[in-house]
Amino acid sequence: METNVNATNNDKGKTVALVLGSGGARGYAHIGAIEILQERGYEIIAISGCSVGAMIGGVYAAKKLQSFKDWATGLDQLDVLRLMDLSLSSPGAIRGNRVFSFVRELIGEISIEELSIPYTAVATDLLAHKEVWFQEGPLHQAIRASVAIPSLMAPVILGERLLVDGGLLNPLPIFPTISSHADIILAVNLGWENGANIHLSDVYDDNEESKLGLWVEKFKTKASSLFDKDIEKDLLERTQASENESDLKRFKVVESSHKLPFGMIDIMNLSFEAMQSALTQYKLAGYPPDVLVNIPKHACKTFDYHKAPELIQLGRELTEKALISYESK
Repeated sequence: METNVNATNNDKGKTVALVLGSGGARGYAHIGAIEILQERGYEIIAISGCSVGAMIGGVYAAKKLQSFKDWATGLDQLDVLRLMDLSLSSPGAIRGNRVFSFVRELIGEISIEELSIPYTAVATDLLAHKEVWFQEGPLHQAIRASVAIPSLMAPVILGERLLVDGGLLNPLPIFPTISSHADIILAVNLGWENGANIHLSDVYDDNEESKLGLWVEKFKTKASSLFDKDIEKDLLERTQASENESDLKRFKVVESSHKLPFGMIDIMNLSFEAMQSALTQYKLAGYPPDVLVNIPKHACKTFDYHKAPELIQLGRELTEKALISYESK
């Protein structure tokens, strides 16, 4: 009898609605967050996710997280390179077919309605300029739509909708979990600025020479050349049309001195993350969660999908710290 009373007391306040944010390779930290919640006796009764958060959350809801973790932690840089499925012809630099073939095979043809807990994947409809919440239908389709980073990954066409990454409008989708009646809402934010701006050295390391890094640079150079040809043509036309000598000198300065140490893909990614950071702060102000786990933005770089073990451990440590702080209150 006493054991039952203790069990009831221990379970009090232990149901969680989990919000998993957008953030590329940092999304592996979501796995660590889920593991700590389970180890500390919390029951996840609802999940809302965006982009990589929708993927990790969906895999967990389909009860395939351990298999996904085993696969992710076994990837090296060359494995990631093979999975990227790069393209210069599709409406995105990365088709993503190879990664999603694995994810689809892993979770099967399960629908969201069949999951054991309520699940929401957030995508963005570019044509309607609004969020789209997937709360029914094929799980693999919801995940694929939610992760389609604009200009980097091909969008998903579904009926009259053109769907891309939900992080474009809502990188930390807290609102879908409010109706879950969980004891607490815990959100994992993958874009924490850590109180300071990100420095150039955090996104570009001049001394880093890995096979993946060198290969990506070659790809970005090739991809950027498609844009650069148009830029050079425009620059030439503007220069020839100008009758002002100072304009001519100014154009020459731009052409000769502005050699950035990163390419078009880097610029797109940094622009997307800057927008997400502002949106996340807005969402947190409107719907503050009970527990917020902040994963530093500089924890890894864009293509660091081979760093699953380190990022999972980071997620574990920061989630445990946040829960201990919450429980102490």
